[in-house]
Amino acid sequence: MLSFLDALKRILVGRPFRTERLKQAPLRKRMALPIFSASALSSIAYAPDEVILTLALAGVTAISISPQVGLAIMVVMFVIIASYRQSVKAYPSGRGDYEIASVNLGPRAGTTVAAALLVDFVLTVAVSISSASHYVIAAFPALAGKQALIATAGVVILTVLNLRGRGRSQRFNAAPVYLFIGALLLMLALGGIFAMLGTLGESPSAGFEVMPNPDYPDGLTGIAGILLVLRAFSTGSAALTGVEVPISNVHTLAAPKARNAASLLLWLGLIAAALTLGTMYLARAVNVHVVEDPQTGMLFNGGPIPGDYIQDPVLGQLAHAIFGGGSIGFFAIMLLTVGVLLVASHTAFNSFPNLASHLATDGYLPRQLRTRGDRLGFSNGILSLAFAAIALIWIFNAHVPTLIQLYVVGVFVSFTLSQLGMIKHWGRELAMTPDKRVRAKIQRSRLLNLVGFILTAAVLVIVLGTRLIHGAWLAVLGIAVLFFLMDSLHRHYVAVDDELSIDTAQSPTALPARVHALVLVSTLRKPVLRAVAFARASRPSKLDAIVVDADSEKTEQTIAEWERLGIPVPITVLASPYREIAPPLIEYIRSIKRDSPRDLIVVYIPEYVVGRWWEQLVHNQTAMRIKNRLHYEPGVVVASVPWRLASSDAAAFGGATESASHGRNPNTSLPPASKAKD
Repeated sequence: MLSFLDALKRILVGRPFRTERLKQAPLRKRMALPIFSASALSSIAYAPDEVILTLALAGVTAISISPQVGLAIMVVMFVIIASYRQSVKAYPSGRGDYEIASVNLGPRAGTTVAAALLVDFVLTVAVSISSASHYVIAAFPALAGKQALIATAGVVILTVLNLRGRGRSQRFNAAPVYLFIGALLLMLALGGIFAMLGTLGESPSAGFEVMPNPDYPDGLTGIAGILLVLRAFSTGSAALTGVEVPISNVHTLAAPKARNAASLLLWLGLIAAALTLGTMYLARAVNVHVVEDPQTGMLFNGGPIPGDYIQDPVLGQLAHAIFGGGSIGFFAIMLLTVGVLLVASHTAFNSFPNLASHLATDGYLPRQLRTRGDRLGFSNGILSLAFAAIALIWIFNAHVPTLIQLYVVGVFVSFTLSQLGMIKHWGRELAMTPDKRVRAKIQRSRLLNLVGFILTAAVLVIVLGTRLIHGAWLAVLGIAVLFFLMDSLHRHYVAVDDELSIDTAQSPTALPARVHALVLVSTLRKPVLRAVAFARASRPSKLDAIVVDADSEKTEQTIAEWERLGIPVPITVLASPYREIAPPLIEYIRSIKRDSPRDLIVVYIPEYVVGRWWEQLVHNQTAMRIKNRLHYEPGVVVASVPWRLASSDAAAFGGATESASHGRNPNTSLPPASKAKD
């Protein structure tokens, strides 16, 4: 019968899957496109908002250049995509930027990329789910103020689904993305038609006056205005996250893998550019106004805006202007946007554990992260991601503008080091290639990666320069701390491997001179007799029973009972003036080792096997402390002798009553206690 915790695990996770189920058919392009593009496409739900609200700091006039900022972001995206189309052909293993940086720039660069990507995956979940919570509130205003709770519920649901292995369904992940693309294209097309006919409505915020921030009295003019545009560009660069997903999952694609991944990258870029630019141009056409705090950043008819006003995201305001608030079209856009944000988060729930497993295999993370759970997912990685994302959601109250400030840093660190690694890769290939035609092709590839490196490095500088004081320093700190921990752990694993490697100069079959067995005795009961029986059965060179005199009256009773039973094992009493058990025992063992350094000492310790969690708290505590101390003594082996209490039998066989009714003794598998007298 399952214990309570095991039963709860089965309810949440389900029955284990056989390893054979790990094999899945390769992904075809029509299924891979929506799954691998979800992270990039989902940024349409929040990237335009961030560009507009950043520019709004300089007033309503500044908002008008938001489409141009979006166009600049898309140019950067296409340069990165063009570079990745080459990278995926050179490194089709599925380890992505981590492998490129490690192979070409060294393990520390690879560790930096890995740390940056892990932080970025956590932020992908936190930002996507937080954004989804705001779309839920846009559809159901009564939930206003509960965004952190809604986002936490979303993370928990995704965690359970991934632990259950439900997130591996191709159609389950592809359908929301295809529907989102179709619905958004339809909305943008209708908006364009209405604009040409002159019947395009206005957004709910069109009548509000945007109040410029006092730091920008001259709008976008001067150095302050230029820095604000750069800040809007860096914030909107959140639209570039997720571009790396195809190169990190190329191993899951159908053959030819590299060519299909390159094709997916191109289609991802075309769709993302069309939807992002269409959204930003249409947002300008319907006069969407978005600010960080509507109560202080906007006015209505010269006075404060209504107190019950809830600021909808950009897509929500577009749906309101085109389909009408409360219409089927409005709710469809809200629902599908939430759906694609969930799929994007699910992509991170795949990417984070997979990368963590690679790092654990290479010795940069705890090796428990490479172990698959009952349903074949990397359960420890899934849970780690969930806890980190939930912590960020509650720390920042699911406030997307604040979380965005932490975002993008990691992915641009990855982009930049990946491009630099590819430059070095092509340089090495060039040195080994004599054919002029092939050399010309390699030189073109290297030039493209050089352009990509310069551009991504420039964007990284802009991101750090414009957002460091606004929260990006937390992401930098997280990457640095994670890098330090991973590097330290790797050095630890290397040192342990060196320490444990077999030296051929030493004989692997060397035996101790003698075996000296000690049986630890407290109160003379059945478990002690069983320990004596075990020790005698092993036929040691010498066998002693040890009593530590922490309680003189109890010690006298034990010695008297020992003599009365006539147990043929000498018993030694160790003085303990401070009523401690471990120190006198360790000192006695050390005295034996001083006299006979080559002796092996085996300490037999009786322990109870219990069936209830609370019983472990009241039993075995002394034995546990002694074992922990003895583990540090060289030449000492600790042997635990189990004595199964009735409760353990109940836990293992469905109840003590059943066991008792069949006359079953929970210790019948052990030598009979009476043999200790033989």
